[in-house]
Amino acid sequence: MSRGSASRSWRTAVFGAGLALSGLAAAVEDGRGQAPRVTIEADATEIHVGDPLALRLSVEHPADLTVRWPDSLPLGPFEALGLEVGEAAPAAEGDGVRTPAVLRVTAFELGELEVPSFDIELSDGAERSVTVSTDPVVIGVTTVGLDEGEDIRDVKGPRAIALDWLLLWPWILLALALAGLGYWWFRRRRAGPDIDRAAPPEPEHPPHEIALEALDLLAASPLLERGEIKQYHIAMSRIIRAYLEGRYRIWALEMITPDVISSLGRAGVDPATRTDFQRFLEACDLVKFARQRPDAGTCRRTLADARELVERTKFVPAPVAEPGPAEAAVP
Repeated sequence: MSRGSASRSWRTAVFGAGLALSGLAAAVEDGRGQAPRVTIEADATEIHVGDPLALRLSVEHPADLTVRWPDSLPLGPFEALGLEVGEAAPAAEGDGVRTPAVLRVTAFELGELEVPSFDIELSDGAERSVTVSTDPVVIGVTTVGLDEGEDIRDVKGPRAIALDWLLLWPWILLALALAGLGYWWFRRRRAGPDIDRAAPPEPEHPPHEIALEALDLLAASPLLERGEIKQYHIAMSRIIRAYLEGRYRIWALEMITPDVISSLGRAGVDPATRTDFQRFLEACDLVKFARQRPDAGTCRRTLADARELVERTKFVPAPVAEPGPAEAAVP
C-alpha cells in the first residue's frame, strides 16, 4: 500500500470515530434533556456600606430535576440577608425549565469585594443529582458621603451668634417687671398683709362676749364625744381669730398664724400676750394641718387656754395701731 493511501485511510477512521461520539452525546442529551446551568446578575455594581444588594439567580435545567436551594451560603466578605424563591412553578425555557430566585446580601467592608462562587444542587428525588456553580461577582462598596477629593478638613469652631439688641429688649423689660414685682411683694410682706386695707368693721357686740359665748357652745357640743378632733380645733381657732379681729381690728380670719402675730405686734400687744396667742394658734394648726390627734383631756385644756386668753385681754384698752409704711408716707 502506498503512503498516500494509508494517510487517507487514517483520516477516514478518525472522522468516523468523531461521528460516532457525536451521535452518542446527542443520544445522551435527547434522553436527559439540556445540561443544567446557572446565571447570576447583580442589580448594581456599587453600593454604600450596609446597603442591601439583590443578586438575581436563574437556573436552567431539565424538567425532571428540581432545584434544592441551600439553607446557608458562605459569601464572605458579604453577608446573606435572605433568599427569595418564587412560589410559582418553574417557567418553560427551551427543552427544559428555568427556576429563578433573588439572593439579598450586604457588606460592611470597603473596597472592590467579590461575592464568591457557590454551588446549587439539582435532584430528581431518586438517584440522579447534579451540581452547578455560580460565577463570582465583583461589587464596589463605598462609604456614605465619600469625598471625591479625599481632602481631610479641619474641625470648625463654634459659630458666634450675632447680638441683636432689638430681640433682647423684650427679655430685659420682662426681667425688670419681675424684679419690680418681687420688690413690691417683699415690701408688702415686711409691712404685713393689711398694709393697704381698711380695718375690719367694728362688731355690734363686745368681741369678748361673742367669743366666750361661742366657746361655751363649743364646750357643750358633741364633737369630742364623736371623735371629731379636727373640727373641734377648727372651730376653736376660728373663735379666737374672730375675737382678735374684733378686739384689735386686724384681719385675723384671713391670715396665717405668723401674720396674725406680726399684726398683733404692730397693734401694740405686749410680747408675752403675743407669745400665748401664738402657742394657742400653733396648737390648733398642728391638729388642722399636721393631723395630730390629742386626747379629749388635752382638747379641753386647749379650750380653757382660749377662754383664759379672752378673759385676760378683754378689759385691756386696745392700743392705737402704729401706722404702716404706706400710711406714714401720706402727708
